[in-house]
Amino acid sequence: MPSNPETIPALALESMVLPENLEPDNPLWRFALIFWQDSLAQETCLALQNEGWSVTRILCAGWLALNGRIYSGFEDATVTEWRDRVTGSLRTIRLAIPKAQAAYKALRSTLASLELEAERIELALAWRNLMSRNPEHSNMDAGDTLILSNLAAAAPAVHSGKDTTPLLNTLGDIFSALDPGDQPA
Repeated sequence: MPSNPETIPALALESMVLPENLEPDNPLWRFALIFWQDSLAQETCLALQNEGWSVTRILCAGWLALNGRIYSGFEDATVTEWRDRVTGSLRTIRLAIPKAQAAYKALRSTLASLELEAERIELALAWRNLMSRNPEHSNMDAGDTLILSNLAAAAPAVHSGKDTTPLLNTLGDIFSALDPGDQPA
């Protein structure tokens, strides 16, 4: 049964209104599609996600580093709200459905597609936020220092206590291996 919109606080509904000029097919999204083709990148990001990290924040940090820009870690409330209420909810539902039962395969597949589209919108919101803030250029090249600094800014506010340094180093190596000239503009 759908929830009654009257029971959702007005502030929450306001932050869920998407801008008219949202660009789902933007350079950050295209970068994410390229980056996600690397199975080690997927595995590492999902391991960090299990520790409370946001893959969107990781992608923003890496993309900005490759473009010689600093990631502040600041995120507009709309991005966070979308992640928490839409993307995260779809992921939770998909993960709650048993993988082993063939009867649920179509449902899991549909939910995975919806989750991917929600992530695309989340990245479009993040892209819009990044471009409106005009992230400052770093005096460093898109090297390891900038990549690791940006990844540190992408860290969740509350750490799980698990040492994520090896995972971050792996991501740093993956980002370093990417050629900034090959990234979509």
